[in-house]
Amino acid sequence: MTVTIRIAGRWVYRMRRVLATSAIVLLTVLLGYKVVFGANGMRVWQNKRAEAQHLEKQIARQQAEHDALERRVNDLQTAKPSAIEKEAREQLGYVKPGEVVLFEQRTMSDPRQPAVAENNTQK
Repeated sequence: MTVTIRIAGRWVYRMRRVLATSAIVLLTVLLGYKVVFGANGMRVWQNKRAEAQHLEKQIARQQAEHDALERRVNDLQTAKPSAIEKEAREQLGYVKPGEVVLFEQRTMSDPRQPAVAENNTQK
């Protein structure tokens, strides 16, 4: 038993540099994996960065829409004639005297279709 322990001890002593190098390589690989794929790793950081850029674009688009609506409200509140005329034409369908109105006729839905779905579950 003592012989096997001495042989194992000598083998470990001779292989100490190889074992130390292997341990350092293993730790480096594990640390690299944690840096790239860990909870706060590069992959998560890249995903959060892409999401932040998407949200910034969305905020800019919403801000532009808000500014346009604010201008529209301001024009209507200050009784700007062109804004009032535009709203009257679009929402109320007003026309000026002498104008000809062209519109596209919409197709009517089929009146023969039942308003309530048939009950096919009863026998």
